[in-house]
Amino acid sequence: MVKRGELMAEMLAVRNLTRSYGDKVAVDGISFSVNRGDIFGLLGPNGAGKTTAIRIIMGILASDSGQVSLFSGDGPDDAGTNRIGYLPEERGLYEDATVIDNLLYLAGLKGVTRAWASREAMEWLDRLGLADEATRKVDQLSKGMQQKIQFIASVVHRPDLLVLDEPFGGLDPVNQDLFKGVIRDLQEQGVAILLSAHQMNVVEELCDSIFMIHRGKRVLYGKLDDIKRGYHESILRVRFAPGEDAGFLERYTGAVVMESREDQVTIRYSGSREVEELLRDISENLTLEEISFQKPPLHEIFVRTVRERGDQVEPAGIR
Repeated sequence: MVKRGELMAEMLAVRNLTRSYGDKVAVDGISFSVNRGDIFGLLGPNGAGKTTAIRIIMGILASDSGQVSLFSGDGPDDAGTNRIGYLPEERGLYEDATVIDNLLYLAGLKGVTRAWASREAMEWLDRLGLADEATRKVDQLSKGMQQKIQFIASVVHRPDLLVLDEPFGGLDPVNQDLFKGVIRDLQEQGVAILLSAHQMNVVEELCDSIFMIHRGKRVLYGKLDDIKRGYHESILRVRFAPGEDAGFLERYTGAVVMESREDQVTIRYSGSREVEELLRDISENLTLEEISFQKPPLHEIFVRTVRERGDQVEPAGIR
């Protein structure tokens, strides 16, 4: 249970974490922290080092150097571990056992009584549409159902810190939205959530803060809004009365036309003129029907930032 004084407490702190496998550096001196009530995104392509970092946080792997601090303590211990929920990238369920037996056993490992765990498990099964599957064996369920069971196992003991490694794997869009709603509800209850994923478009809407990692190293770290606000490019979309001339937009310094049609133009803008000045010019020259000025999606910011540093990202590794 949450201790008094932890309403704004640091639930997890990672300091200068490094881990190598032979000559390959999987995690290279990364540092970040997660506070109570945060949804914190650990983002990057497949093979970036996310799962290695999580396994060190969970005490599954040892680091070569650096420190992990849980709940303002010195590191993982039995009491602290019982306050963590963990959904691994690889499913950790017993396939020849029933759903409810899996959940009761895993909750028992967290120090929860069988009677209490049974009530919690059935409430979660009902919430995620699996109440009728409680007595079925796990290997009889679809991958999406198994992912839901794995998620329930990570929250059934009411953790204070929830670590989710690729939680949306095997889920269709409807169930992805269901998971996102549950994650937001847990945040409102004060749970600190570390969310690791390569599907940046899926998690962008959830996260308060992010740590973007590539080849074991930090790319970007901070509040999501601050990162997007500080990015040097924006996307300008203008829809106007057919037949009008929007060619003047192409002459702006730092403007690159991405799409142009009879009544619409989309421009990537990295110039120095203030947004308000641009919008005023546009409204004076065109009969506006719709206009938007926004930052590029997070995955694009990540890819372009990495490439600006002289590195490459495999297109299939991130989306």
